[in-house]
Amino acid sequence: MPNRAFYTVLFSSIVVFLTGAISLVVPSGYSVSLLLSLAGLGALCVPGFLPKLERRDKWLIAVFLFYFAVWVFEIWRDGQPSSSLDKPVRILLAIPALFWLLRYPPSGKAFWGGVAVGAIVVGLWAGWQKLVLGLERAEGFTSTIQFGNISMLLGMLSLTGLAGWSQLQHRRWWWGVLLALGVAFGFMGSIFSGSRGGWIGVPFILLVLVRAYGKGLRPSQLWGLLGGVVALGSCLYFIPATGVKERVNSAFEDVYLYVQDNNPDSSLGGRFEMWKAGVYAIQEQPLLGRGSKGYIEYRDQLIAQGKVDPIISEFTHLHNEYIDITVKRGVLGLISLLLLYLVPLRMFMRMLGEGVVQRQPYAAAGAVLCVSYMDFGLSQTFLSHNSGVMVLFFMMVIIWSLVRAAEHAPAGQK
Repeated sequence: MPNRAFYTVLFSSIVVFLTGAISLVVPSGYSVSLLLSLAGLGALCVPGFLPKLERRDKWLIAVFLFYFAVWVFEIWRDGQPSSSLDKPVRILLAIPALFWLLRYPPSGKAFWGGVAVGAIVVGLWAGWQKLVLGLERAEGFTSTIQFGNISMLLGMLSLTGLAGWSQLQHRRWWWGVLLALGVAFGFMGSIFSGSRGGWIGVPFILLVLVRAYGKGLRPSQLWGLLGGVVALGSCLYFIPATGVKERVNSAFEDVYLYVQDNNPDSSLGGRFEMWKAGVYAIQEQPLLGRGSKGYIEYRDQLIAQGKVDPIISEFTHLHNEYIDITVKRGVLGLISLLLLYLVPLRMFMRMLGEGVVQRQPYAAAGAVLCVSYMDFGLSQTFLSHNSGVMVLFFMMVIIWSLVRAAEHAPAGQK
């Protein structure tokens, strides 16, 4: 008869699978991962539950706590209502989830299967919205940018599993097909959302994958991979139904209108104007920032003085994570954001250099997650949304637990 450990690992695996599979196709589907937090909080009352933490685990928890503390300090200093604590509290809840997952790590198959199924379902749904319902941009239950970028992330994680993890499985062909479909449909979800920002990071993510798996590839295979990416991009550009050509041309037109005609009435033009307001704000109050409420008041002053266009009056965020956090939380906030991305990225990249076969796919997935979010933040304040917070912090602890489990797994276990 299965013991308690079997059921706890099964619970972890089911929740991890659902975290990927329903993240975008069910309202707040990504919040299913909070079940791991509840389990972790409950288990903290059990003597001996707390796992033995390594120095690396403590570093991860420390950057979570620092980012949380700086965010809460802004809320307090800015006089925001208690409801503003909703998002930062989710960061804290990722920590008991980490404790639970370190003690009862999920199956790798649950993680990769959830990512692939989630990408496939999202891509199909996005195609239905775009091609059948005739929506200009697929959006699901969140904004088009969040929808498209998380879809891209699921596709990139599927690619990470396809390139490495699937090759270690007994049913390599079956897993290869599933993850390949995850790649295709994850990218499709991004394309049909019309979100352009997620594609900027593709070359950097490919460099991560080359770092992870490049030693086992011949030069001809690397060139074949590069050629395949170029061919795929060309096909997407020239097929009208994808809307890629239209979005690319629109980007160039937006830049031209802003630079030549000083016209901010476009997607990119509005961003440029918001960033200009951000630069003004940072110059005057760089250390601790102005807070969210303080920025809105300052923005309205800039508009009244004619320094920025009124088009930005409807936006409370600056559509750039780095500028936005510096405006609202100062240089201290920017440091907390950079540490949040760079500390885990450094640890994952160091693992990739060590070349531990069983751990390699999970370390690559962690690096892909960090690089993706660094890219998303260039054109969107991704962490100002519940979806952005939940996906980053809970996907991070899931991947981290899989990394740690792979290090201690028997040689034949993957």
